[in-house]
Amino acid sequence: MTSETNSQLTTEQTTELEAAAFRSLVAHLRERKDVQNLDLMNLAGFCRNCLSRWYHEAAQARGLALSNEQAREIVYGMPYSEWKAQHQK
Repeated sequence: MTSETNSQLTTEQTTELEAAAFRSLVAHLRERKDVQNLDLMNLAGFCRNCLSRWYHEAAQARGLALSNEQAREIVYGMPYSEWKAQHQK
């Protein structure tokens, strides 16, 4: 986004759009269970675990009590151990 476009949005609008984009990304990754984390790391330099770690770090930075496992469950849509058992090759 250019600084001109960004200046047309309020901070709240920017945050809402970023949150919506994040939710869309997470939903997409939940749908694409065939895409392995290793594939994501090799192609994009991040994976579901990275997203959950960033989510956890953001919660910690704001003083929110959210465990690593809770953050993973938010990203994976289920407990990580369950996802691994069902989808990890």
